[in-house]
Amino acid sequence: GTGEVAAMGYYMNETIDLSAKPMQFLAFSPCFRREAGAHGKDVNGLIRVHEFFKWEQVILCRAEHDESVRLHEWLNRNTEEFIELLNIPYHTVVNCGGDLGLGQVKKYDIELWVPGENKYREISSASYFHDFQTRRLNIRYRDAEGAMRFPHSLNSTAIPTPRILVSIVENYQQPDGTIKVPEALVPYVGKTVLGAAG
Repeated sequence: GTGEVAAMGYYMNETIDLSAKPMQFLAFSPCFRREAGAHGKDVNGLIRVHEFFKWEQVILCRAEHDESVRLHEWLNRNTEEFIELLNIPYHTVVNCGGDLGLGQVKKYDIELWVPGENKYREISSASYFHDFQTRRLNIRYRDAEGAMRFPHSLNSTAIPTPRILVSIVENYQQPDGTIKVPEALVPYVGKTVLGAAG
């Protein structure tokens, strides 16, 4: 599960007002993975865990392709900017059609560098659905001419907690075993280094 299910489900069978601006949500939710108990090297540690928490960005907007595309780019950029503040190497992947999930029109994945594995790991997906989700939830709005339409929906994993921790630890661990705190987090952590040497 993920946060957009509850955020959009709240408006099931409703007519929403999108005349002034899109509806935007930031949801924090527990998530559960089926992969727990599967075989492979990812089942130990923090990469694939059964239960984790994450922040999800959700948008409901007018059924106008140009607006949806602009908002999709904006959602993805929010996560990129957060990662840039942490100064962690990353790249963004545009998924091919074969990697899109049910109803997805376009999807970006952001992958963070994990030095211990010498590879990038997915941390975020930003998806654009047109009216696939809202049609099923019967969420509608009135357009400028007064016609009832199904809005477009977009969502993006802002931060899944275990994977961001793995990337921070692996990219900021010092030779003595301590973890340098990313500069952007120092005001919140209250320290510049975590852990004791030796």
